Formats: sequence, structure tokens, C-alpha cells
Amino acid sequence: MVTPILIVVVCLALIFDYTNGFHDAANSIATIVSTKVLTPFQAVLWAAFFNFLVFFFIKEHKVANTVSKIVQENFITMHVILAGLIAAITWNLITWWFGIPSSSSHTLIGGFAGAGITNAIYMGASPMSAINSTYIFTILAYIVLAPVIGLVVAYIVTVVILHICKNARPAVAERWFKRLQLVSSAALSFAHGGNDAQKVMGILYVAVFTSHIIKPGDPMPEWIPLACYSAIALGTMSGGWRIVKTMGSKITKITPLEGVSAETAGALTLFFTQQFGIPVSTTHTITGSIIGVGLTKRLSAVRWGLTINIIWAWIITIPISAVIAAGMFALLRVLVK
Repeated sequence: MVTPILIVVVCLALIFDYTNGFHDAANSIATIVSTKVLTPFQAVLWAAFFNFLVFFFIKEHKVANTVSKIVQENFITMHVILAGLIAAITWNLITWWFGIPSSSSHTLIGGFAGAGITNAIYMGASPMSAINSTYIFTILAYIVLAPVIGLVVAYIVTVVILHICKNARPAVAERWFKRLQLVSSAALSFAHGGNDAQKVMGILYVAVFTSHIIKPGDPMPEWIPLACYSAIALGTMSGGWRIVKTMGSKITKITPLEGVSAETAGALTLFFTQQFGIPVSTTHTITGSIIGVGLTKRLSAVRWGLTINIIWAWIITIPISAVIAAGMFALLRVLVK
């Protein structure tokens, strides 16, 4: 049945999706803005359009299914879902404020898992029995694998493009790559929407199931993907300029050719992982891709000091989100009956 706490959960889930959009806007538009192919305003409209377009094409939500199974069913309550969402929104806003390109995906997963583990402790069960270790270990593995895959693919794509275009006139080539960047940016925005919005879909599916609105095995209600794709697109339209600056120029200097390579590599990596239902981080993937194109010039072309700081943000995101969620769960048990 529809309860006040379910309404709050739905609202917070869509708020998180919105923050995910403006937090991760940099993933889709940083290179296209830094190469001056589009203005920031044009870029966010372009990215938001393709974020939402996914709704009409993806009907099998494999990533959402994975997220919905992170916490074992007998440890899921509305308090767990609510605490996880509050923790995820909190960490998203903190990292956005300081311009840190952390993972919204891992923030949500860490919050959900942390609240579930805390609930298990309150129930007198083993903390680790609350989570599905297979999914968690896969997600943890792809914290490393996703940026590495993006890096390798971007490096290969850049080398191939440079070989094909070695005799092209620079001015003509740059004009073409600026046009192609519209296509590669659209592909990355499409992949970003399909990957990241599904994580919130998984949380909302669990929420409506826990509230006994749907039965085991029922398909996902159509309003969930519609609401999630809309929220992430609106968030992308709001931009995330602090992180755009970090992603678009501080890691390495990006040209239109390199922008095409990085975005193409990021999109291919996301499409690949999405097919297997792996909720990888779009932020990690595109960061790895940008580093990959920088490495085709020389090792020193990448600002490794900044890159290491970004990696530290990746490492601490899940545990910090889990700790915040644990505290929120304990507080909600007292305040919300």
C-alpha cells in the first residue's frame, strides 16, 4: 500500500537521480565544452536529451535488477532504503561542492549496503549476511576494471584514428572531429542515462515491492523508468560546472580528436557492462578514457597528482556512504516508526 514513507522514498530517489544528473553532467559534456564544440548551455541540453531518449529504447533493465539484489530481501525495510538514499544524496552533494568527480553509482550502492548491514546488526544477524556478496564483489572489481577498460579502449581508438588521419590537413581534420564529437558525446550521454538511471530504478522497484504494491516476479511499473530518466535528464540540464572543469581540462588537455576518442571509449565500455547488468561508474569510466588519450602523447601529459586524488575519492566513496547510511538508519529507527 502507498504509505507516507513510500512517498518520501520515491521523492528522495528522484532527488538523488537529479543530483546524479548534475553531478555527472561532466561525464557527458566536459570534453565537448573544453574543446569549444558547444557552449556549456548547449552541451547540457544536448546531453539531457540523450539521457532521456534511452527511455524509448531500453526495456530490459539488467543494471536495475542487479542493484535491487545488493541487499538480501529479508533485511530490506523502508528504513534501509530511506537511510541509503539520504546517505547517497549527502555524499553526492559534498563531492559536487568540492568539485570531486566521485561515483554517484557507488555512493548509492554504498549507502544501500551500509543501511542493510546495520539492519542485520540490529536484528542480531551476521553483518555480511545482509548483502549479496557475488554482486558486491563484482561491483568492487569494476571499480578497478571500468577505468582500466576505458583507458585501454581510448588509447587504442586514439592510436587508430591518428594512423588513419596521419596525412589529413590539420584544419580539415579538426573541423570533422568537432562534428564527430557531437556524435560521440551523444553516445556517451545515451549510455550514461541508461546506466545511471537504472540504479535508482532498482531502488524504487525494491521500495514498491517492500510496500506490497507489486508481487514477486511482477514487471517494473512503467512510471519508474519514466520518472528516473526524466529526473536524471533534468539534473544534467542543471550542469555540474565545478566537476566539468576538473574533467575537461585539469586531467589532461583535450583536443576534438581526443574528445571523440575518450567519449567513444567511455560509451563502448558502458554499453558492454550494461549488457551484463554490471552497475559500473560512469565517472570512473570516462576518467580512465581521458587518461588513456593523454597517454598517447606522453606520460607527463596526464596530471598524475590530480588523478591520484580522484582515485582516493573513488576508494573512500563506498565506505563513507555506508557509514553515513548506518548513522541515518540508527536515527530513523528512533524518529520514524
